[in-house]
Amino acid sequence: MSSPIHRPQKEEALIVLVRDNNVDQALRALKKKLQREGVFREMKRRRAYEKPSERRAREKSEALRRARKAARKLAQREGVIAMKPLTKRPPFERR
Repeated sequence: MSSPIHRPQKEEALIVLVRDNNVDQALRALKKKLQREGVFREMKRRRAYEKPSERRAREKSEALRRARKAARKLAQREGVIAMKPLTKRPPFERR
C-alpha cells in the first residue's frame, strides 16, 4: 500500500483579541482555540519517535472511533438510540 501524498494545507492564523489590556483572558481564549485545533495533542504525539507499526495502529483505532461516533450520531438522529438528556446547568456566577 502506497503512502498518501502529503500536501501542505492552507493554514489560517489564530486571532485572539486583547480587550482592555486583559492579557489573562486573551491567553485563556488562545489556549481554548489551540485545544480545539488539537495542537497540544499533536505536540504530545511528536515528543518521541513513533514506529510505523504504532502509527498504523493509532490511525486505525482513531478511524474506528470516528466511525463508531458517526454511526452512533446517525442512529440517534434516526431514533434507534435514545439521545442523551440535556442537563440543566446552573447559571454562571461571578466571584
